[in-house]
Parts: sequence; C-alpha cells; structure tokens
Amino acid sequence: MSTTASPFPNLFQPLQIRGVRLKNRIMSTGHDTTLPTDGLVNEALIAYHETRAAGGVGLIVSQVAGVHETARYTSHMLMATEDDCIDGYRRLAETCHAHGTALFSQLFHPGREIMEGGDGLLTVAYAPSVTPNERFRVMPRALDQAMIDEIVAGYGAAARRMHQAGLDGVELVASHGYLPAQFLNPRVNLRMDAYGGSLENRLRFAAEALTAIRAATSEDFVVGLRISAGDRDESGLTSDEALESCRLLEPLVDYVNVTAGTSASLGGAVHIVPPMAYRNAYLASDAARFRRALNVPVFVAGRINQPHEAEAVLAEGAADVCGMTRALICDPDMPVKAEEGRTDDIRACIACNQACIGHFHRGVPISCIQHPETGRELKFGTLTPAARPKKVMVIGGGPGGMKAAAIAAARGHKVTLYEAASQLGGQALLAQQLPRRAEFGGIITNLSRELELAQVRVVKGVRVDAALVEAEKPDAVVLATGGRPYLPEIPADDSVQVVDAWQVLRREVKTGSRVVVADWRCDWIGPGIAELLVNDGCSVELAVNGTHPGELLPLYVRDNIAAELHKKGIGITPYARLYGCDGGTVYLQHTVSEQPIVFDNIDTLVLCLGHEPVDVLKAELAGLVPEIHLIGDCLAPRTAEEAVYDGLKAGTAL
Repeated sequence: MSTTASPFPNLFQPLQIRGVRLKNRIMSTGHDTTLPTDGLVNEALIAYHETRAAGGVGLIVSQVAGVHETARYTSHMLMATEDDCIDGYRRLAETCHAHGTALFSQLFHPGREIMEGGDGLLTVAYAPSVTPNERFRVMPRALDQAMIDEIVAGYGAAARRMHQAGLDGVELVASHGYLPAQFLNPRVNLRMDAYGGSLENRLRFAAEALTAIRAATSEDFVVGLRISAGDRDESGLTSDEALESCRLLEPLVDYVNVTAGTSASLGGAVHIVPPMAYRNAYLASDAARFRRALNVPVFVAGRINQPHEAEAVLAEGAADVCGMTRALICDPDMPVKAEEGRTDDIRACIACNQACIGHFHRGVPISCIQHPETGRELKFGTLTPAARPKKVMVIGGGPGGMKAAAIAAARGHKVTLYEAASQLGGQALLAQQLPRRAEFGGIITNLSRELELAQVRVVKGVRVDAALVEAEKPDAVVLATGGRPYLPEIPADDSVQVVDAWQVLRREVKTGSRVVVADWRCDWIGPGIAELLVNDGCSVELAVNGTHPGELLPLYVRDNIAAELHKKGIGITPYARLYGCDGGTVYLQHTVSEQPIVFDNIDTLVLCLGHEPVDVLKAELAGLVPEIHLIGDCLAPRTAEEAVYDGLKAGTAL
C-alpha cells in the first residue's frame, strides 16, 4: 500500500449530510443540458450523468425540475408536476447510486425569468409584484394567494416524487433572481401583504416552500438551498440580504449552495456561467463569509476548474463542497484521475462556454469543444477497438488533427501526426494571444496529453506533400490542414495599410494610431483585435457586419466582451459591410439602408473577415490513398468545436 500523502487530503474526505454520505467533496451543480424530451428524464440524460458518476463525482445535482405549470421557463426543461416523472428519476438515481454517487434534484420556479414559450408565443409570467425583467423584457403578473398556495404545494409534491424515486435530496433554487429570490428582494417584491415589506414577510414564501418539502419527505432526506451571494446588479439581491436570509432559513435547510449573479440583467447573468475572463474560484471569499455565519455545510461554485483549486478552497475553510460542473463536462473522469494522482491526465476546462451553456442558449444538447463525447454518450460513450489496425497519416496539428490522431491511435491504429510548424495547436496558438483569452491555449495542452497517452507519433516542422504520402503508403489520411485568412479583393490604394488579424497577433505589422477593424465573422476575433490595439495605445473603430459585436458567441462571453469594449471606449458600428479604402478613408456600407459609412484619417484597416480552407492536398492525393477524411477548417472554416468534433468522427470512422 502506498504511503505517499494525497495531494488532495480535503477533496476526498467524505461528508455526512443528514442521511446521505458524500464520498468526496466534488459536486456537479444543477445545470440545464437540453437532453430531456417531453419534460422527462430519458436515456440520454441518464447516460450523461452516469458517465460523471462512473468518473468518481461525489454528488450530482440534477438540473431544475419545474414545480408548477407556470415554471416552464424553456421549452425543454424537466418537470416534476406529475407522477409520470418518477420512473425516469428512479432509473437515474439507481444509475448514480451504482457508482456510489449521491443524487439531488433542483426544485424550481423562475417567476418572471421566462426565456421562451413552448410554441413561440410569449408566456404569462408570474412574480411577487409587477416589476419588469430587464434581460428578457418580461412584464409579469403579480401572484395572488391562491397561486402562491398552489406553487408552495407544488414544491412539496415535487419533493415527494423525488423522494419516492429514490433520490437523496432536493435543492430549492433561490439563486439567480428566480422566484424565491424575487420574494426576498425588496426592490422586486413590492407587496403590502404577508409576503412583502419586512424581511420576515419576504422570507415567508421560501420558508413555506421549504416546510412543504420537509413535510413531504423523510427524516434522512436532504433539503438544500441555492442562493446568490449578491446578484451583481444594481437592483438585485445584495450579499448582506442573502446572508441574513440564510441565517433565518437555516433551521429549515441542511446546506446552503452559494453562487452569484442574476438572470434578470445581462451583467448579472454573466455570473451564472462565468467565462474565462474571471479568475478561478473567484467566489471562495463570498462562500467563506457564509460559512463563518452558518452552522450548516456551505457549497460553492464559480470557475473551480482543477482539483488543486478545489483543495485550496476546502483547505482554507471557505466551503465544504466545491461545484466543478464545467470541469466534469470537459473531463468526466477528473475525480478519479485526481484521486489516483494522475493530474497531468486531466482535461482542464478553459471556460470558453461555447458548447455547454452556449448550446443551452441555442436550444441544443450540451457538449464540450474539447470533449465532444459529452452529451453524445449514447453514440460515442464507448471507444470500440479497430477491427483492422491501419497505418494512418494525420496531416495538420491543430485541435481537429490532434483529436483525430488521439482517437484513432486509442482505437489501435498506427498513427503519425504531421505538423508543418514547430508547434502543435494551429489557430489556437493565435487565439490565446488575445486579451483575456490566454486560457484558450489549454486546448493545446490537453490534446497534446491525449496524443501522448494514445502513443501517437508526432512529426513537427515537416510540410507534407504528395511525394511523402506516396512514400509512406498509409491506409488512410486525415487532412486537417486548416484555413487561412479570407482576403477578398477590395478597392484600395496605399494610403491605408490593409492587414489581417493573424499579422496583428503575430506582431508582423505596426498599425499606426488610427485603426478600423472590419469584423465580418462577429466572433471573438474582431473585438479581441480591437481591445488588443487599444491596449497598445491605438484609437480603434470596430465595424461589425452584424447587429452587435460577438453576435455568434455564447451570451455570457459576448456580454463580458461588450463590457470591456465599452470601458475602453472602443467605437462600435453595427450593420457595416466593408467596401474599400483610399485617400486615408475607409468606406463601408450599412447592410440594410445601403447608405455609406465613412471613417476618415485612418492609418490601418484590419480585416477580420473569416477564413478560407487550405485543402490543396485533397486533389493531389486523389488515387494515392484508399481512404481520405477532411476535417476542421480544411473541410469548411468554422470553429474549434467543429474541428474537434470532426476529429472525433474521423478517428471513430477509421
């Protein structure tokens, strides 16, 4: 038996909460997956959670379950309003328990925080008072006593169903400006009856709901409370108000789960799933304040991506359990790898938000740009050995090529990855150079480790041509040769320097003091280049061929970028199609009015106009190789997510 001290002595300590023993302090917090269908737990959701349970997580808190018909804040949420939900939850609980993982469910009512209706119509939203929601532009209807009673009863009935299904506990969602928080907030709750005015009255709704939950379950059943330690919004719940509420509700709960932010405003919502611009474990100090004031265990989430970060939070006494949801989306096996000391093998989340919360906001199932198997467990959850090992050449060492090589080799093929440059990573090497995007480079580190573990032979500094392929005689080739900046012909003279984003990032050009950034793609490149140049002392105008900067980005990433652009005084012109430049002037056209947009006295025009594929080898290899797969930007310029997913599919298909 090894006598080496664990690097995570606190993280893998069990914790007893009422009748439930958590085997470690790692939690997957409640998060929407868009996997359920018809409001019920299905095989896809069970497979998703089973993968994380098998990976060693101590506690899974399943996504929100509606407690009343008026709780439907999206068209694809779980509902716990009828007994037909029990069977699915029972199968989910049995699956998690088989791996020693405890299972709770969130019980939920959004109040005025309604994102969408089920059939395209606006839904009638209910709240304590007629106070509007800024983010979704919802004007709610004030709850009357009869409906309050219905909803409170709904919490109890939903808890009874979860208990009957064999779950270990439930969590009342009073975070992020949802209905219980709306009652708590004196700037939202303007009632003059027994549910408004004094703090005691404003607590009444949550207290009644918790009491109903406890009455409908058993003595060993866990009842928790999730709350924001401050909404980070001018009219939101403050940290002091939240803490005082927790003190008074403490006799009714077994733990408090601390987060931050509110769904009610764009700025507050960023904290629901904070992007990489936020430091790791940034809510630890908030949790510590709650833990000092309360006698029940305190859970915390908020960019806790690695086990050493969670260990530090626990060691300093800031919390008792750490929510590591995106870390588990990215690497479901993170807990067991950490416990076994294989920390170098952990695929670290980079908080890009693209395929996790980004997919939810688009109404499609959850995934991960680095681990596209997530959310696709039923199709890609088991890696099958190759029926006949092949000699495979993967040409191009960006994220797509790296993923294809790692998957193919893990299946038993003999794989060599060729990269023309001296470093692996492709465009990710450029992406990590943008302001507040350094963490994006983690995708290179993670995929490099996958290559090592799969024993892929890597050849760098070699540009593959048809002669090399003919000499190697592979059974299959995966072309992952990427893309290059798209540079259309535009009317121009020498009075304005015209460069592309790659040249700026590689510091190959000096831009001068006045710059226009033409952003066709509406992703992170244009705003990132603008911010980079302002940091260098330039005056920058960002001309966006869309309705706003970052139009294609995950919402919380987009809104964080918008905040930075505003703080730095970067001019933004939407609906702007590039035309050309001459005489020190850059000309654009409004994409709807077709009227001219003119910027005078410009030194440099930076083109962020997307990419075009580099696929010349495809034609050259025709007839030389039995099997050719095109992936990533070589197939069609998109994002790292599509490139890595293409790599997974190619590696699986070989």
